[in-house]
Amino acid sequence: MTTLTPMMQQYQDAKQACPEALLLFRMGDFYEMFHDDARKAAAVLNLTLTSREKGDNAIPMAGFPHQALDNYLAKLIGAGLRVAIADQVEDPKQAKGLVRREVTRVVTPGTLTDDALLDPRESNYLAAVIMGEPVGLAWVELSTGRFLAAEIPPARLADELARIDPVECLWSEESDPDSAVRPGSRMLITRRPAWAFGKAVARECLLKHFGVKSLEGFGFEDGPAVGAAGAILDYLKETQKSELSHIDRLVPYGADTTLQLDESTRRSLELTRTHREGRRHGSLAAVLDHTVTAMGSRLLSEWLANPLTIKQTIDERLDAVGELIADAPLADSLTEELRGVYDVERLVARVITGRASPRDLGSLNRTLRLLPKVKARLTARKSPLLARLEDELDLCPELRAKLDGALEDECPLVSREGGFIRAGFHVPLDELRDLAAGGREWIARYQAEEAERSGIPSLKVGFNKVFGYYLEITHTHGAKVPDSYIRKQTVKNAERYITPELKEYEEKVLTAVERAKDLEYELFCELRLAVEASTRRLNASAKILAQIDALVSLAALARKRGYCRPTIVEEPVLSIVEGRHPVLDITLPGGTFVPNDVTAGLPMPVEPAAEGAPPAKLKGPANILLITGPNMAGKSTYIRQTALLTLMAQMGSWVPARQATIGIADRIFARVGASDELSRGQSTFMVEMTETARILHTATRRSLVILDEIGRGTSTYDGLSLAWAVVEYLHDQQACRTLFATHYHELTELAALLPGVANLNVAVREWAEEVVFLHKIIAGAADKSYGIHVARLAGVPRGVIDRAKDILAELEAEHLDSNGKSKLARPRDRRSKTHIQLTLFEAGEHPLLDQIRGLDLNELTPMEAMSRIKSWQDELAKKKGR
Repeated sequence: MTTLTPMMQQYQDAKQACPEALLLFRMGDFYEMFHDDARKAAAVLNLTLTSREKGDNAIPMAGFPHQALDNYLAKLIGAGLRVAIADQVEDPKQAKGLVRREVTRVVTPGTLTDDALLDPRESNYLAAVIMGEPVGLAWVELSTGRFLAAEIPPARLADELARIDPVECLWSEESDPDSAVRPGSRMLITRRPAWAFGKAVARECLLKHFGVKSLEGFGFEDGPAVGAAGAILDYLKETQKSELSHIDRLVPYGADTTLQLDESTRRSLELTRTHREGRRHGSLAAVLDHTVTAMGSRLLSEWLANPLTIKQTIDERLDAVGELIADAPLADSLTEELRGVYDVERLVARVITGRASPRDLGSLNRTLRLLPKVKARLTARKSPLLARLEDELDLCPELRAKLDGALEDECPLVSREGGFIRAGFHVPLDELRDLAAGGREWIARYQAEEAERSGIPSLKVGFNKVFGYYLEITHTHGAKVPDSYIRKQTVKNAERYITPELKEYEEKVLTAVERAKDLEYELFCELRLAVEASTRRLNASAKILAQIDALVSLAALARKRGYCRPTIVEEPVLSIVEGRHPVLDITLPGGTFVPNDVTAGLPMPVEPAAEGAPPAKLKGPANILLITGPNMAGKSTYIRQTALLTLMAQMGSWVPARQATIGIADRIFARVGASDELSRGQSTFMVEMTETARILHTATRRSLVILDEIGRGTSTYDGLSLAWAVVEYLHDQQACRTLFATHYHELTELAALLPGVANLNVAVREWAEEVVFLHKIIAGAADKSYGIHVARLAGVPRGVIDRAKDILAELEAEHLDSNGKSKLARPRDRRSKTHIQLTLFEAGEHPLLDQIRGLDLNELTPMEAMSRIKSWQDELAKKKGR
């Protein structure tokens, strides 16, 4: 058995403490990895794989300079790895023997606090789940201290995880995450022992951390939410091995005050990432975000993920945005002040976890200097929200005075090297600095005196880390060297000497420098404690700065793009005049996007009015809008745009329209596009039907539903039947605002059968064989889909196009009546008001059936019966022959 060296034994002990993590082991100026960790890291980081020892005892090894930790750590975390960091925990100068090393933290995707590893615009949540009825769910952002928990029905878990979008989720070893985690999700699943989720253990962990005797003050009892929150705190204490006092409260999440969006809807509407490429660019978040601070950007994303359902709160935000739009100089001045604001939330978290640098404290100080200016800008505001933000903005004057007096304007990254405490702040430090500076002056004077005394004008005093200060004399003057000089080193063309006097002053200078550095570090620790003592006040001010930034951002966009203030009402209605898709309105060339109107729950035109004709006749309030028209004409854009404008209004944003009245929605459902989930054994059509079923079960009268091409994933008659029945069900059961885009023209018959259904179509102009899509939504039903025209534009061969036209003509002759209407649709039986019955494909009566009903079997002989049957067979054979 090979005997381990003391160093490798230290490594093995650290590795055993974190067996599942890749271990970075600090050795001098490098972090080293060994064995399988070295092989894995070499592949991920593109490092050279070397070896420690030789021959049979060779140990694979790879490493990088300790200064490059952040860069390499980001790559390892990005590769989905857990990383343990073993640092030197004692000063090598004071160590007796081998320097002691310990694991100082374990870094995972959900436990990041360093700026270099985090996207400043996005929250970085760690979540925990306890399966059951109800489900316990908790989530925390370690870099800011935000900590929430909730108890939810199992059916809502996937939607809540999609809303939170955690990068890591803790799951008990005894439960299965597959039902709630979508394949391809960026979320890392971390298995934890079941006892970590136990209510008693979790409760005790939370009580100890918060220093309370009960969790009732936070709004919690001993439910599964407490178990999930306790599991998170236990995990953080295990991995961080540092103070976590910035996590100072556990907040209950109230879903009843926010608009609910399921996972499919968030994906379909591309709120934070595009569906196809998964990029932020091209999403609604990217369009709305004109913030100038990281905190404001994260808050705006949070508003987007959690739109409001309380009218007063929505109106307060809209009022604030409106005041900032009306007062452009105010908004511009606030923007300029906020540009100098640093990420206070994450700065405070780094201070508390012991990872802050002097530069971090300097950034915090510069932010505190700006607070009085921001507060002054908000004085005498009319909107209640802006007035409240001004009143609640805490300037933290005591902390600012302390940091301002202590810190230099420019501070270094390293706290142990000094150079960041302002002169005059601390008298003993000034004295040490004077002593060090005076010692250097003495050395300069000493050099001049010795040159004169020895008669060697080229004599000079130098310094290096090995010999300290020395006198250097060229060989040319070797004969003049005084006898009192002690030779230390020979170099090219010169000799180096020391004297007792020089060594004495060297010790004074170097000791003063080191003592000054040590004292500066002590003062740095005192400043960190002062920041920690103000944690709650700093975080409160940070949240206010973030709100101001988010409101100014929304105002800047609205002013630039000509948005209108939506009127928010409680009734489930929708009226948008000249609405525009918020993303396409910006990304398309100026003036090319065609605005459109939307009316739901209010009277609307039956058919478009011709130019110069009287106003179109109005139909009663319609909640379900059936939109027909060709591909590429804008049906999907129209229905998505409606959902996005509703969502924007409820998050407190003005909207791209000339006028808008938005009835508050409790939920938005979007079934748009198709995607297989083969890893779950679900086809496109299965996913479509699953999402449709969820809508039919959970939508209410206050919901907004947008559906695109329901039923297209199966045979024509199957799909048409389902689409028809879905519309009837939404009409009769939920009566919710619904935009239903379809190519099934047969569905347009529903507008005549159901009072709450209205037809819309995309205007098209035909000229010769050309078709022009006007992208304008008008009243009435489309009579064509123009699919063959689109196929021609796509480059389908001419022979296929011509054959398709022939087949289309035959099919239309068979299935359309003389008026061009579908032969399939028939009015359903309205006698039963409560029973939904699809009568779309009810079998027609055959003439033979009347003959069979008219037969009197008691009067019919066997020969007559056979004769009748034979005649029927002949008749059927003749019809088949046609």
